[in-house]
Amino acid sequence: MVNFQRCMYTEPELQECASLFSVCFPAAKKLADVAYLRWLYVENPCGPVVGFNARHGERLVAHYVCIPMSVAIDGQVRRALLSLNTATHPEFQGKGLFTQLAEMTYAAGAEEGMEFVYGVANANSTPGFVRKLGFSLVAPLESRIGFGRLGAFDWPRLSQLARFQQAWTKYSLSWRIRNPAAAVLCHRRDQHAFCVSADSGRAGLRAWAELPLIGGALPESIVTAPMSLRVWLGLMPASLGKFAFFANLPQRFRPSPLNLIVRGLQGSLSLAPEDVFFSFLDFDAF
Repeated sequence: MVNFQRCMYTEPELQECASLFSVCFPAAKKLADVAYLRWLYVENPCGPVVGFNARHGERLVAHYVCIPMSVAIDGQVRRALLSLNTATHPEFQGKGLFTQLAEMTYAAGAEEGMEFVYGVANANSTPGFVRKLGFSLVAPLESRIGFGRLGAFDWPRLSQLARFQQAWTKYSLSWRIRNPAAAVLCHRRDQHAFCVSADSGRAGLRAWAELPLIGGALPESIVTAPMSLRVWLGLMPASLGKFAFFANLPQRFRPSPLNLIVRGLQGSLSLAPEDVFFSFLDFDAF
């Protein structure tokens, strides 16, 4: 018999989660790293994870968590959940455990005042999130490759043009760039914006994003950007500006399509692709 328990993110439980991830996803080394899970589950300044475990006796057989985030919707900062890690042991797959864990997680998040849950799902998992869990597909993320700055954008007007954007603070950004599995570097851009980059996992290619200054100031840890090709993954309002030396990545070079999905927890939430400002920094791609 399987029983369900709220995630408590203790050190022994983090070790159990790492062991489950190593069985389910042997190639995803970061998920088997307790230091990474501690950073993600416990150290987030927006709060610890919201999630549930399924156990068969004392054995952890399935796991699902979301992390709290602050997101600006129509200029107002809202508390939200970012859907992230899930795993079901191969011996217990096909029993509907993920769906049950997800619904319990969303109910707990709603009770704690979270207004919606969002995430990035691949082509295989998107139909399940939409059909079984009531998510809406916002849009596939765009992929562009190039060099230099992304282009010319009207950064001071971003909050007017984007209905949905991450509400970074200096504290949450400091936490995000300290990812022990893939550190993020910050780079100077101009008086309105700064750049961030991370290892893409491919030699000579950096994940790249640009965003407005936080509180009108640059992050404390500014370094010179490495010389390399750059890949941008995300969504951006077309009215914000134009890309320069970044071209659409050909389909044959792209991984499985990544889709931004969303579900309201305190009522419905509808987003169009042109409403959204989103980049790799806003989820766990790199």
